[in-house]
Amino acid sequence: MSASDAALPGATVDLDFSCDEAVADRYAASPTVVLRMRARDASGLRVHALALRCQVRIEPVRRPYNDGEATKVVDLFGTRGRWGATMQPLQLAFLSQVLPGFTGECTFDLALPVSYDVDVAAHKYLAALEDGVVPLLLLFSGQVFTGTAGAIAVQPVPWHKETTARLPVAVWREAVDAHFPGQAWLRVDRETFNRLSVYRGRLGLTSFDAALDRLLGEAER
Repeated sequence: MSASDAALPGATVDLDFSCDEAVADRYAASPTVVLRMRARDASGLRVHALALRCQVRIEPVRRPYNDGEATKVVDLFGTRGRWGATMQPLQLAFLSQVLPGFTGECTFDLALPVSYDVDVAAHKYLAALEDGVVPLLLLFSGQVFTGTAGAIAVQPVPWHKETTARLPVAVWREAVDAHFPGQAWLRVDRETFNRLSVYRGRLGLTSFDAALDRLLGEAER
C-alpha cells in the first residue's frame, strides 16, 4: 500500500509481530523473562497508540525430550506412546502492554512472569526441562488508535495475529535463580507441615530442608 493509498478512507493498519530474543530480568521484583518484541506495519498509517494483549502458550510437541525429561513430564502427558494425543498446548500467561505512537516499525518488551510453583501445569513443565529451548506461541489482540486530529479511528488487532518465540531453558532458570538460587518449591497439607515442624523441633534441626533430608536418609536406610 502506498503512502497516498494509506490516506484513503477505510485504510487500515496491518500489524505483524516477531520476537527477537528472550532474556532474564535479574532486577525484577519477582522471577521474570523479558521477550524482546518487534511490531511492523506496512500500511504507512501513523499509529498513535497500541493497546496490546498477548496470550502466551507453551507448545510442548515442538521440541524433543531426553529420557530424564520424559520421566518428569509423565504426570502431565503420560508415557511417550501417548504423547500424540496428550501433548497439548499449556497456558503460560496473559500479558498486556501499551505502545506509544510509531509509523512503520517499533520495538517493545513483554515482561513474562515465571515461577517455581509446580502445582501449575505450565511451570511444572518448565521445571522438568534440562536444556534446549521452550517453544512458545504468542497470540495477540487489542486496539490500534489511528486517524488524524479530530478524527481518531480505533480498529481491533485481529485474533489471527500471532508469532512464535524461543525461550531457552537456561534463560528461564537464570530468571528463577536470580530470586531462588538452587531452590525448588513444594506445597504440603497444613497437617503435614505441622507434623514436620514438630519433627524438626524435636531433633533441633535448623531448617525444613534439613528435616526432609533426615527423613529421606532414614527411608533410604
